[in-house]
Amino acid sequence: MTEDSVSADVLVAAVRRGDVDEVRDLLHAGADPEAVADGLPVLCLAVAAYDEPVAEALVEAGADPLRALSDDDTPLLRAADGGSDVMVAAVLPELVHLSSAVRAELLARARQWTEAGAEAELRRRTGVSGAAERSRGEHLGWCCHWEQLTLGGVSVRDGHAGILSNLEARFGVRTPFDELVARALAHPDPDHAVWSTVSLTLSARTDEETWAAAVALGRHPDRLRRLFAADVLKCLIMGLGSYPLKPDDLFEDRGPEVLVPWAAAEEDIEVLAAVLNALTESTGPQIEPLLLSHLTHPDPRIRMLVPHGLQRDEGRVLVRPEHLSAVLTLVRDPDSRVRAVAGYWLAEYPGRDPAIADALAELIDHEDQLIRIYAVYGLALHDDPRCVEAERHIGPVDREKWPDTWLLDAVWRYQWRQREPG
Repeated sequence: MTEDSVSADVLVAAVRRGDVDEVRDLLHAGADPEAVADGLPVLCLAVAAYDEPVAEALVEAGADPLRALSDDDTPLLRAADGGSDVMVAAVLPELVHLSSAVRAELLARARQWTEAGAEAELRRRTGVSGAAERSRGEHLGWCCHWEQLTLGGVSVRDGHAGILSNLEARFGVRTPFDELVARALAHPDPDHAVWSTVSLTLSARTDEETWAAAVALGRHPDRLRRLFAADVLKCLIMGLGSYPLKPDDLFEDRGPEVLVPWAAAEEDIEVLAAVLNALTESTGPQIEPLLLSHLTHPDPRIRMLVPHGLQRDEGRVLVRPEHLSAVLTLVRDPDSRVRAVAGYWLAEYPGRDPAIADALAELIDHEDQLIRIYAVYGLALHDDPRCVEAERHIGPVDREKWPDTWLLDAVWRYQWRQREPG
């Protein structure tokens, strides 16, 4: 067996295992990114496994997502069939390398799945009748979920409408606002991949027409449409869909004029939470009083939003006393999620009020390890000696999985400061 074939075999094995570090090392050492396994380029293996990091590494090393396969498909078309917007983004070439014919074919493929529906199209392609097996999956990096459908040994995810919407935007096709809303609402969950992608696609337009359409949708009698409108407005205010971000966001200062009266009138709790969440990304004197008025709201989803909009200056120096009082109330809330949000806020509070340290000390046995870490961090930041004992309550931590160990080293820094002379 030649050295080249050994390299190909090792690369194929690494791709099958999903070991992106080894894949990158092998590619850097000269392995062929176009290596073939079972008659297919290894990029197809990564696409079929929904392994975006490995697929991205292969494309970066020279694997061709437009390579013609024996069935007249390409790895890129297979990614579109697979229903994962994240995978399509991982293998999509620069637009300059896509001919008009390739763009048209890609759009047609995504539209076919979207209009037919994932299960119906899967049934047509496999020739298998009956209901598809369904399972839910999550993409932690993109904070969204999707549903995977399996029929006749073939599996796809239900994100084709998101793929179509994103591709249309990338190719300069301005899809009508109402059509995009319909695609999102076909998956009536703000955490679904299609809902998220469509919301970001709309917010990337950053124009008056889109803002006005989202504002009008927020007055719709249907709660799902209002919920989607709040999500789009939040993304517009934050500039999430635009890249690169503009230094002066067009909509950041305009949020309160729409969202404050909406919040006052909204009766649906989930929609109200979305409206208040959008408000926390806005600026204006009306925001803090509105949030404080919800301090004792009966639903924890509303109470946990209060700290997010209190004191928004970067240095956190001008925190008003009533804000601290509000958060000290929330840190003892009966709901653990509300206590967690309040704990995050208090951990980096710059004051030395003894009540802050006492409140943080009460969080060292919180059920969430990250909250315990923040509580210890806050105690150490405030030079409270209780941080040393509190650190023992954190429990085992895999430091290699932490991109930044600054939080974990807070007690060490506290002890080092205590040893400093004078």
